[in-house]
Amino acid sequence: MHFPITGTLLNTVTVLVGGIIGVLLGNRLPEKTRQTVLNGLGLITIVLGISMATQTKNILIPLFSVLIGGIIGEGLRIEDALERLGRWFEVRLGGRFGEGGAGKATIAQGFVTASLVFCVGPLTILGAIQDGLMADTTLLAIKSTLDGFTAMALAASLGAGVILSGATVLGFQGAISLLAIIFGAALGGVTRDTPWVIEMTATGGIVILSIGFILLDIKRIRTANLLPAIFIAPAIVLILARLGISI
Repeated sequence: MHFPITGTLLNTVTVLVGGIIGVLLGNRLPEKTRQTVLNGLGLITIVLGISMATQTKNILIPLFSVLIGGIIGEGLRIEDALERLGRWFEVRLGGRFGEGGAGKATIAQGFVTASLVFCVGPLTILGAIQDGLMADTTLLAIKSTLDGFTAMALAASLGAGVILSGATVLGFQGAISLLAIIFGAALGGVTRDTPWVIEMTATGGIVILSIGFILLDIKRIRTANLLPAIFIAPAIVLILARLGISI
């Protein structure tokens, strides 16, 4: 019998294991090596973001999604909430885990950065929906492999806060899978070619680009406050379809 969040549980385990290995290796890696690994991850993140963003069929949809989503995110102060949660972990667990692998990054920084990296993107949303709606863990299995290696690289540079992001993965993806079960009939058939999935992917790519900028220390963007855009994009597509407007 398939457990509703099997894929998410697998993903959580790989993040935990990868993070622990990264923390253990972190103190043994030279500072330049850790920085190079982090920069490489930033470059890959930017390439991934660009490849996702260019899938859009109508750039106006991601544009308005980011604008509306950013306004909503700032109103809800999502970034501040994640920062507070990270600091809460830091205060209570800092004495156990110590500083980040690089000796500079705090647990809060590692937690927030890793949570965003692991929870933004089409594999997160579509994979969790397929896991709950169709009992298909294929996409989340792929994501789990990627996240395991990513957690290792991040933890080596940002420290033990990356391990704690496993809780974000479990809560966020698990909630999506459970919602997919509840609203499965309304969702209908979902594939990579579904119009709202395409635009959600493109919008997620734009958000992922901002993560790449942060990892490369190019620009500090309040990325978490852009997360609502990922849900605004499919809503716009469905509304346009209801009005008979083709994208």
